[in-house]
Amino acid sequence: MKKILILLPAVLFFLTSCGKNVSPETEEYFNGIKFYQAQKDSFMQFDSNSPFNQDPNAHFAPLKYYEPNESFKFQSKLYEYEPKDTIIILGTKGEERKVLKYGYVLFNYEGSEYKINVYQGVSRSGEEYHSIWFTDKTTGDETYGVGRYIDFELNPEKEFIYTIDFNLAYNPYCAYSAKYSCAIPTKEDYIDLAIKAGEKRFH
Repeated sequence: MKKILILLPAVLFFLTSCGKNVSPETEEYFNGIKFYQAQKDSFMQFDSNSPFNQDPNAHFAPLKYYEPNESFKFQSKLYEYEPKDTIIILGTKGEERKVLKYGYVLFNYEGSEYKINVYQGVSRSGEEYHSIWFTDKTTGDETYGVGRYIDFELNPEKEFIYTIDFNLAYNPYCAYSAKYSCAIPTKEDYIDLAIKAGEKRFH
């Protein structure tokens, strides 16, 4: 715990010293992304539940990220599928998983519209979750070959406007350790765009 406390002031010094040529709102946003990344690194290095501390063959190194980019932050309603089909997806160890194709969100980038599915699943502990899984033009090159994820927190308000921030896109645990299996995005989850935001490949 002491190591984490020593790390954060240094990070905060770095954050407050950058962004001199941007608006206060943008600087605050960039600082928030950088702080989130620093907290995640601390978790990965020190927490007993991290994949690096669960697998003796996984060796920690600071995670790699693109610089924060507000052009990859979007807003959209959630358009629910009716009916909501249960589909089979594969895990990286070849196992089949049942998930609900819950809905989709839309975003516009440089004049083109893109659609991203939102899935509903159940974790091993029995908890329901919603998530976005995707691949893009960076996959297998600058970013993890299986794909990346974005957590999605469902809001009960039907007209709620969600923020979809690719700067928060992250690698599943199988990117760091062969002990884990993770959901493989389907062909439909490919985004024909180089999303240079969020986490890069670890190896």
